Amino acid sequence: MNLYAIFADHVRAALADLAAEGALPAGIDAARVVVEPPREVSHGDLATNAAMVLAKEAGMKPRDLAEKLAGKLKVIAGVTGVEVAGPGFINIALDPSLWRGAMASALRQGGGTYGRANLGAGRPVNVEYVSANPTGPMHVGHCRGAVFGDALANLLAFAGWDVVREYYINDAGAQVDVLARSAYLRYREALGEAITIPEGLYPGDYLVPVGQALAAEHGRALTEMQEAEWLPIVREASIAAMMAMIRTDLEALNIRHGVFFSERTLHDRAGGNGSIIDRLLDELRQRDLVYEGRLPPPKGAPVEDWEDREQTLFRATGFGDDVDRPLMKSDGSYTYFAADIAYHKDKFDRGFSRMIDIWGADHGGYVKRMTAAVRAATGGEGALEVELCQLVRLLRAGEPVKMSKRAGDFVTLREVVDEVGRDAVRFMMINRKNDAVLDFDLAKVIEQTRDNPVFYVQYAHARTRSILRNAREAFPGLPVEPLAFVDSALDRLTDEGEITLAKLIAGYPRLVEQAALAKEPHRVAFYLYDLASALHAQWNRGKDSPHLRFIIEDDRVLTYARLALVHAVALVIASGLSILGVDAPEEMR
Repeated sequence: MNLYAIFADHVRAALADLAAEGALPAGIDAARVVVEPPREVSHGDLATNAAMVLAKEAGMKPRDLAEKLAGKLKVIAGVTGVEVAGPGFINIALDPSLWRGAMASALRQGGGTYGRANLGAGRPVNVEYVSANPTGPMHVGHCRGAVFGDALANLLAFAGWDVVREYYINDAGAQVDVLARSAYLRYREALGEAITIPEGLYPGDYLVPVGQALAAEHGRALTEMQEAEWLPIVREASIAAMMAMIRTDLEALNIRHGVFFSERTLHDRAGGNGSIIDRLLDELRQRDLVYEGRLPPPKGAPVEDWEDREQTLFRATGFGDDVDRPLMKSDGSYTYFAADIAYHKDKFDRGFSRMIDIWGADHGGYVKRMTAAVRAATGGEGALEVELCQLVRLLRAGEPVKMSKRAGDFVTLREVVDEVGRDAVRFMMINRKNDAVLDFDLAKVIEQTRDNPVFYVQYAHARTRSILRNAREAFPGLPVEPLAFVDSALDRLTDEGEITLAKLIAGYPRLVEQAALAKEPHRVAFYLYDLASALHAQWNRGKDSPHLRFIIEDDRVLTYARLALVHAVALVIASGLSILGVDAPEEMR
């Protein structure tokens, strides 16, 4: 039950009635009409922009249209008042029974269903996230994109999309050869040699077990080979070891991908039909989207892939990019751009016309190029959406925690999870919009205070469970299932704090839809904090005013009604936390 959607339908029906009466032109487009909470609580319960967005099409002043529309809305069941404000905004007041009805709907549907939307209508969407180079364990810099991508995938699935979670293994570039050479040194170390790791190789101790495994499997055989012989052997073993480590790191955050796609498959020419990239470029040439030419010198800032030579170029300017882009390097190998186009075309060929990639903020300059390329490669039928995640500043009690992957003393994701817990990491990584820099303080996220959002929200859920346990002690035989409280005397819930909670519960389905459309799972975290705050506030009011307590031992009817409210709060908090990938604890000490 989405009250906001229901009243949006009421507004559209009222507009249709006015058109049928000749007060509005026929066929007026109400697509931009929304019903939402008013900015000020004192303005009522709902607000609609209908008169403001339709006045021009209707050929009327916004306020005149608002007055006509208000007359229709006043007679809707459950509406207690309609006010036209300012130039033409319409504010609507509702009878509290509607909010209580929405709360009852939550109990009927249960936490696995209430709030679910069908925006996606089962359409497939590919969400690719993390995709860290397989050159070592994940560090905290990878963590934000991992959590954001996973929460977004959860949110889209809850809103009705068929989501596939994908990880792109960057295993075809020079960095994996650097990894192999680094692991080879550790292999020689495992054989008893003293080694020095030169500048440019990975010095981290995480490669020691890889070297030991190579020594156990191959003995000294690799030392008797030329680099061209041992490099592919060590590279395969190193990539496999790193991906196993990365999977373990991700599982510590409860992140599991459905697809791991190897970049090397894009370059594989086995079978004699050319690689995936070869075939894509042939297709683009046939459509005159690839040509041989020279790029003019860049104006202003230098362009990283500009070379003054005849080269293979993609007509990116035909799809909104600033310049055409190289597809082959001077040594004849493909650019990363060529591989990325082929990869996303492969996604499209697998059935994904909608693709969402989660990238670090340092890739912002690449977005326009890739979205243009995907439109071109798919004939305009595929769309790439890129969400950028800004940096995470890791702190401990306000002081920066330094990390350096190449120096081998970086802070790993697993270390952070082990120190503060998975739930704290996931909630805090999503507790700010993804395009804003995030300060993650290892000391603050374990504080048991209101200033620590994950504690505050989880404690609210634990508090609901505590209330229900106490109620079962006060009323032996009390039902356990939330559904058993649907027929309670909900009209007894008249206190302003109770109505506030019921309104928040009623707003959950709208919140899910809005967050999914905006691809902003942080909205769920913000909403949960507001709901938790309202619950804690009502509990505290009961300490000062006993008649407001959730359990009134000499009034079973009122207690049942309030327990219905508690059950509804609990299932919504648990549902929202599930979207964020955070546990809803039964108790906290």
